[in-house]
Amino acid sequence: MAVLIDTPAWPWRGRRWSHLVSDVSYDELHAFVVAAELGIPRRAFQGDHYDVPEDLYDVAVAAGAEPVGARELLARLTAAGLRLRRPSRPAAPAG
Repeated sequence: MAVLIDTPAWPWRGRRWSHLVSDVSYDELHAFVVAAELGIPRRAFQGDHYDVPEDLYDVAVAAGAEPVGARELLARLTAAGLRLRRPSRPAAPAG
């Protein structure tokens, strides 16, 4: 199992958040979220990761998520071919 979690450093709505990913498959990630009983609904899946509030970070690590830095998480997700790229934004009109 290769489920990774970065440090809760991403602020949103008064909380800090981590990213939880798998560098094996999305199915592995979904199974981990259920098995770890994180209480994160499937609809919270962001295409290639789950956002995890800081109060669940230790729970995820205790359940087996490997703590890594944000850069390592992104590098491993990309190397596994599981990183989704956002669509390119159209160029701003010249003017």
